[in-house]
Amino acid sequence: MFGKMISNMMVKPYQSPLFDTPEAHGLDYENVEFKAEDGTTLRGWLIAGGSDRVIVQSHFGVQCNRGGWSPKGKGPIKPWKQDIQFLRQAKYLVNQGYSVLAYDLRGHGESDLGPTPWVSWGPEETKDVIAAVNFTSLRLPDASVGLLSICMGAASTTYAFGRARGLAERTNIKAMIAIQPLLYTCFIEALGMPGFMARSGEKVSNERLGFDMSRPNFINDAPKITVPTLVVQNKNDPWTQMGMVKDYYDALTVPKELKLLDIEKSRFAVYDYIGTHPEKLMGWFDAHMWGFGHERYSFNHSGRCPLW
Repeated sequence: MFGKMISNMMVKPYQSPLFDTPEAHGLDYENVEFKAEDGTTLRGWLIAGGSDRVIVQSHFGVQCNRGGWSPKGKGPIKPWKQDIQFLRQAKYLVNQGYSVLAYDLRGHGESDLGPTPWVSWGPEETKDVIAAVNFTSLRLPDASVGLLSICMGAASTTYAFGRARGLAERTNIKAMIAIQPLLYTCFIEALGMPGFMARSGEKVSNERLGFDMSRPNFINDAPKITVPTLVVQNKNDPWTQMGMVKDYYDALTVPKELKLLDIEKSRFAVYDYIGTHPEKLMGWFDAHMWGFGHERYSFNHSGRCPLW
């Protein structure tokens, strides 16, 4: 019983319905869908900003989606008290001349389940990051791409740089911001869960996913990242190990910066901070992405992107 309950906490999909829309933030957008290499259909918003720069946002896992995180339906003990709206940073980026692709990873929001119908903490979701970059590159072929990758999104993106025919070969990707990358094993240890419960949950999850969740380690792929990378971490985050974050940062071989935030003692504080203080972080993209005229565009009903 313990095993299934704990496994559900960690790998059960669709734990957060979509709760926000770009319309609520006055944004011009198109509903889009595209397929990953294994045929999984992913859905998202392509939000209109600039024709020469676009940010691909990959959200964190399990209880999140492209719109962010909501405490609604999360039980009596909640890690954060109010909605975390990722469209706040999208609006800031649009105002700075970027377009934004915000999409749901498989098993989250409105995207389909993949062949493995559980959240894998990165190994399966890496296919979604690659598909999102492919889609963006087709829709805006002249645009530089920036990657805003959050927690499991950061893990998935890092794996994607290590994949054959993955992101390392994409010359249009110019910069990455990795928000609180986290290994599954470090998360479990930081939770302080009794060993017998952790082992029981891991056994069920391993059977569901078909691999040992303690084995994949995206830090091994960090040296394969090819673009300047900003790593952001709340030093008061009780759900991580700072040594793991340092190992990830040290493994990067590109121009890099580690931004340690001294904010509320909650992992979710940074997820909220991205939207409440986007000007503190998004300058990384400004420093490493260049366009040609910063033209803006909007969508028409044909699905094409005419310039304004």
